[in-house]
Amino acid sequence: MLTDEKIIQLKSLLVKPGKKIKLKDFATKYQGKILNKADAEMLLDNSRKHLAEVQDELYAHNRYSVLIIFQAMDAAGKDGAVKHIMSGFNPLGVKVYSFKAPNSAELDHDYFWRHQLALPARGEIAIHNRSHYENVLVTKVHPEWILNEHIPGIDTVKKIDDKFWQKRYKQIRRFEKNLADNGTIILKFFLNVSKKEQKKRFLERIEDPSKNWKFSLSDLKERAFWDDYQKAYEDAMSETSAEHAPWFVIPADDKWFARLAIAAVITREFAKLKINYPVVTQNQKEQLQKAKLQLMSEEDENGKKKSKIKKVKSKVKKNEKPEVTKTEPEA
Repeated sequence: MLTDEKIIQLKSLLVKPGKKIKLKDFATKYQGKILNKADAEMLLDNSRKHLAEVQDELYAHNRYSVLIIFQAMDAAGKDGAVKHIMSGFNPLGVKVYSFKAPNSAELDHDYFWRHQLALPARGEIAIHNRSHYENVLVTKVHPEWILNEHIPGIDTVKKIDDKFWQKRYKQIRRFEKNLADNGTIILKFFLNVSKKEQKKRFLERIEDPSKNWKFSLSDLKERAFWDDYQKAYEDAMSETSAEHAPWFVIPADDKWFARLAIAAVITREFAKLKINYPVVTQNQKEQLQKAKLQLMSEEDENGKKKSKIKKVKSKVKKNEKPEVTKTEPEA
């Protein structure tokens, strides 16, 4: 099984609720000996097919929604993870949002506002590439940006102290608890890339013309704050990982393993849900049979009626259980 602890030790990826963490205690590379890239890609392909089936049930069940959050340092592989893992999903039931720096209209609302607009409806999956956590990550590294939010009483950087951040963590916990209580499954992933691997990927983007567009000088500028960002992530995950909204730290130096590990977590969490296709009532079954009779009584292209209609009518008259054609809801 994809979630077999011998293949992927999911427990080692989880940020335990209420526990203070240090990112140095989490791996950035695959450390096992069972998997190789080829095997991982085969397992990932099987996982995509399974997740597509589960998504169909999720959509038909129409009780839960799923919010998947990706956070990481630049070049950690968020876009690739979304592309490779979610490619098997039906796009009608999945929405992907990539959040950049807030614009003036968004800054005129509370910092949850634009993320609330992107929440999934029941039966849907929403993937947030960066999220409301940017408001305790990049703003914690650059607290002067908080002043752009025009929060009452916060008019100088000096007022953005530890009490401010503790209040913001509390707001996030409350926000996510409300979502969870109303049927949203929340899964949060931090792609843990090493500083050495980030440097390698930055150089690849500079040297490969087809990847030049991926590199920005601002990425290099933010790299100078590496330690500050690591601390901000440690604090955010320690303060907000919960049973209803867990954080998972994914080793991201090996992209093939990162994608497989994310898929394994999603597969396991989906397995916990008691979802199924809607049960058809007796009255609905009778309506289906009437619809079947009507369709079968229609003339074909040659003006002849279907011969099976007689058999079906006979069963209906004798109150025998007619053959029911299994139907599935549209995705």
